[in-house]
Amino acid sequence: MSEKKNPPSQPRSEEEVVFGDELPVLPIRNAVLFPGAVAPFDVGREKSVALVEDVDNLPGPVIAIFAQRDPSTDDPAAEDLFPVGCAARVLKALKHSSGNYSLILQGLTRIRLEGVVTMSPYMKAKIRRIEEPATEDVEAEALAMSLRDIAKQVIQLMPELPREAGSLIDSIQAPGALADLVAANLDAPVEEKAQLIETVDVKERIRKVLRLLTRQLEILKMRERINSQIKEEMGKNQREYVLRQQLKAIKEELGEDDGDQGDLDGLEDRIAKANLPTEAETVAKKQLKRLRTMQVGSAEYTVVRTYLDWILDIPWTQSTTDNLDIAAVRKVLDEDHYGLEKVKKRILEYLAVRKLKQDKKGPILCLLGPPGVGKTSLGRSIARALGRKFHRVSLGGVHDEAAIRGHRRTYVGALPGQIIQGMKKASTVNPVFMMDEVDKIGHDFRGDPSAALLEVLDPEQNNTFADHYLEIPYDLSHVMFVATANTADPIPPPLRDRMEILEIPGYTRREKLAIARQHLLPKQLSDHGLTQEQLEITDRALEEIIDRYTREAGVRSLERQIASVIRGVAVKVAEGETQKRRVDNEDDLHEFLGAPKYTSEVAERTADTGVATGLAWTSVGGEILFIEATRMYGTGKLQLTGQLGDVMKESAQAALSFVRTNALRYGIPKDFLDKSDLHIHIPAGAMPKDGPSAGVTMFTALVSLLTGLKVRHDVAMTGEITLRGRVLPIGGLKEKVLAAHRAGIKRIIVPERNRADLEEVPKEVVDELQFFFVSRMEQVLEAALESMPQPTPEGTEEARDGEKKDAEKHPTASSN
Repeated sequence: MSEKKNPPSQPRSEEEVVFGDELPVLPIRNAVLFPGAVAPFDVGREKSVALVEDVDNLPGPVIAIFAQRDPSTDDPAAEDLFPVGCAARVLKALKHSSGNYSLILQGLTRIRLEGVVTMSPYMKAKIRRIEEPATEDVEAEALAMSLRDIAKQVIQLMPELPREAGSLIDSIQAPGALADLVAANLDAPVEEKAQLIETVDVKERIRKVLRLLTRQLEILKMRERINSQIKEEMGKNQREYVLRQQLKAIKEELGEDDGDQGDLDGLEDRIAKANLPTEAETVAKKQLKRLRTMQVGSAEYTVVRTYLDWILDIPWTQSTTDNLDIAAVRKVLDEDHYGLEKVKKRILEYLAVRKLKQDKKGPILCLLGPPGVGKTSLGRSIARALGRKFHRVSLGGVHDEAAIRGHRRTYVGALPGQIIQGMKKASTVNPVFMMDEVDKIGHDFRGDPSAALLEVLDPEQNNTFADHYLEIPYDLSHVMFVATANTADPIPPPLRDRMEILEIPGYTRREKLAIARQHLLPKQLSDHGLTQEQLEITDRALEEIIDRYTREAGVRSLERQIASVIRGVAVKVAEGETQKRRVDNEDDLHEFLGAPKYTSEVAERTADTGVATGLAWTSVGGEILFIEATRMYGTGKLQLTGQLGDVMKESAQAALSFVRTNALRYGIPKDFLDKSDLHIHIPAGAMPKDGPSAGVTMFTALVSLLTGLKVRHDVAMTGEITLRGRVLPIGGLKEKVLAAHRAGIKRIIVPERNRADLEEVPKEVVDELQFFFVSRMEQVLEAALESMPQPTPEGTEEARDGEKKDAEKHPTASSN
């Protein structure tokens, strides 16, 4: 290509621009160099640095500048560059200490990339110089005048530009050169600038520049108008508010967002569609009206907005339809839990009444029983059977009243209490709401949460429950509340009175076997990835686990032991064992569980005189209790150990007094305490013990010690005594009987007045035990000792007189 001069309509320099048809190429990112423009560029890529360092060896200091399409491309090829660029003269090159260069380039003329000659050490390409046609017509002049006028307006609205910019605009007469100058200084994307440099036709180029410049002028005018408007409304100290208002005004002008006003309109629609109660709707509309007058950036705006969201998010009328098919509900309850007939019966009763009376309020039940009997899982099963949503909240350790009623909105970060939060999560007005561990609520200076529950768990009051955060009455009467507790004593009497307590006792041996077979074993096999074809645990093995590896009222420990066996088999399977493993007896269990943890201590403990077996009630079920008495040289003192409570100590004193009063009737010398001390000890000394029901056991142990007669090893007893020899009734008989059954006891001595309580004991347990119902201490000795003590001659006469008086009043011991 021959050397050419700049056309007379677009003078670039007084000297000729001389370069050939092959030039080194410098790709630039995020910028476009226009003819006539002088601009700085930083050079840091390896090939670009090599090009700059080789400029002095070129025939002339002219290079080709092309803009990259994608600025993230580090080594662009020809297809990565825009096809039209600018030939540029290197006016100055400054090397930095890092090895990079800063260049000052002067655009000369448009060029088109024809093809790459080489890519190493830097890109060289064939280029073609683009001639710019002459523009002498009136339309081009008119377009240039318009461009010049708008450019001056933009300069006036941009105080950061130097004053000389306006004079520079006036000094350039050629329309094409003017368009290039303005385009070079436009704030526009690289793609739009690349289109401008590709536009050879001068008039078309000016039109494109005019469009971009007019858009920038409108934006600047809008910014000026926004600034003026906001300066009138707000003071100088509210910078944050100014910025928010600017953003809001810009978005509204561009039509991108309708701002917070549209959001508030959406809230108004939600209020209209929410079907709120009258009082709630009035409060919501009032708060929305306040919200419209608030500043968006204020703290109060956020508080009110959050409050409105809570009102609209909690359910007011949404409900699920109850499954009123009694047979289907019974089937679901039986699938999930074995036994627990009392609870299942109560649920079916509620459903039956609900079927007859649709507006029946939800019951408030309290499942009371030892750990591991399935109280919590029963709540989930009830919800599944009824077809209701389920929500559980744990009250263990809660000691702040605000956890139930919520915080007032005056506090920072205030929230509703767990009741309203639970209703929001359940999203219906009639869920099954489980309140776990209601007996473990604490209280301190922040209030008593159990007192706050009085309103929640009262069917006559909870239709207007008032949360401190909402401050709107909320109807909880459709909710089925199910509370759980291990013991009833820690629950305050007013709260206990509001709940219908359903006692869930410990499981019998047969029930544990059925639960293990139907529920625990299939669940653990599935959890550990084994099948019944790989492992079989027989009923004999399960009974061995129940008897010798666990001692509990529930089945949690039983499930853990079964899981241990399954994990042991899983290891064998993972190691490659393919033969089906059958766990059947104690030897098989020993491999996985080790030696048995529990053995029957009853026979061993009662082999000596002065030892009797009692029955005790604990929060985790019944337990057997060994009471040991011994005699030593002393001065007639009674020593009691085993961490006994005051009531139990007084029972021991009463038992000793009765023995001393009737010593001769039992063949005991009157002066047996003159030179001796008595010591009564109840083992498991680390466990606190209290209650009057060990009275008969202490009496029996003392008589056994002083007469030398052993207590039968298969008998256990419970009952309170009086100084007149009466046996009074006790509580917790069902748990005590189950504990005796677990321990292998065969005969149980029970107060006569507790006979009716046996109805609660499972029939299979009653059938396996022999009960002695007593009302006098003599009847206890007849049933407990291997033989009755023989009275002294003096005692015989005394006993004969006593028997005459009591013969008609008190029948002898009876068994079932």
